[in-house]
Amino acid sequence: MECYSGFKANERPVAFTFQERRWEVAEIVDRWYEGGLKPGYPQVNYFKVRTVERNLFLLRYLSLFDAWSIWFEESEPEAAT
Repeated sequence: MECYSGFKANERPVAFTFQERRWEVAEIVDRWYEGGLKPGYPQVNYFKVRTVERNLFLLRYLSLFDAWSIWFEESEPEAAT
């Protein structure tokens, strides 16, 4: 996982490797988090991203373990030109 780290570490993903291929993030479509407010519930950050190739992925960052998970969402059809 390659991330932009500005105000905090791993602030947002910019590229990632999935199935032996590097995917560049073109857009963060949505982002949300859960947990982190109560002891014992670590914060988890979610990013729904669109790649340059127009594929959608859901990326999850668990800060407690500094670990990322990747889910392939869908592939958007290419627009006719």
